[in-house]
Formats: sequence, structure tokens, C-alpha cells
Amino acid sequence: MDELVERVDGQDRVLGVVSRREAVREGWLHRVAVTVCRDARGRILVHRRSEQLSRFPGLYEVVVGGAVDVGESYEQAAARELAEELGIRGLPRLLFTFLYRSGLSPHWLGVHEAVVPDAVVPDPDEVAWHGWLTEPELHSALSEWRFTPDSHDVFNRYLAFRTAQS
Repeated sequence: MDELVERVDGQDRVLGVVSRREAVREGWLHRVAVTVCRDARGRILVHRRSEQLSRFPGLYEVVVGGAVDVGESYEQAAARELAEELGIRGLPRLLFTFLYRSGLSPHWLGVHEAVVPDAVVPDPDEVAWHGWLTEPELHSALSEWRFTPDSHDVFNRYLAFRTAQS
């Protein structure tokens, strides 16, 4: 069964409930929550998606996340995805949202940040490999490895947000 999501408008207001497959196929806006995971030393978790995933199999990602379920907040969805994909319990901090128009379909992205333990336990059905990279290492990887379409944009916006906050 395909997951249900809330179809939203250009101001991120709920219009109704649709299947995620339908939202992607029709190009309808919906919500996705992602989290940049850092460890206590400031390194960023990067992972390669499992080959069996329907969306972007085998590509690397800078964030952990997924669709926001019906009735969930961005924060609740981000926490659920961290638990499902990495076995981590906690509430990530929402930093910002933005309308992302590339990739499979347009969607609102809620970008979070969480400081997580070094020893994560990824779900092998979701994550084929993971590692911790410093920001310079991640910049190099972004130009050399095949990342999901939103990874570059999310990471650049994340860095800009952090710079503006300091």
C-alpha cells in the first residue's frame, strides 16, 4: 500500500490527502522532512541508499528523511524517519523549510539538524553504507560521488543557514 501524504499549496497549507505515488506522478506539492545528522565532533553523517529502494537506489545522501505522513508535523516525521532509518530516538530541531522544485516532483522540504551518537544502527533495507565526513570531506564527496538530487541544494542551504546564525 502506498503511503498517504497531505497535498499542500505554495504556502504549505493542506489541500487534502493523496497517495504519495499520486503526488509524485501528478507533480502535486507535499511535505518531506529531512535531518542533517552531526556527531559530537561536528562531522556529518553521509549514507548510500539501499539498491532495493524505489527512489534513488544506490545514491548517496547528506540527509536522513522521508515523506511527512498525514497529520504529522515536520518534526514528528523527522523523528520517525531517524528511528526507522538509523535506530535513533529523539526530536531533531527544525531549522527551515523551502519549496524544492527539482527531483522526482516538487515538494516542501523541512530541514532539521540533530546531534546523534557515532554508533548508529542503520536499517539495511534503507541504508547500504554510512560514514562520518568533515565539511571539507563532504564538499569533495559532493563533486565526486553520485548524490540524490536534493543533497546539494539542502547542504548548501544548511551551510548558509548556519553561517547566518553565527
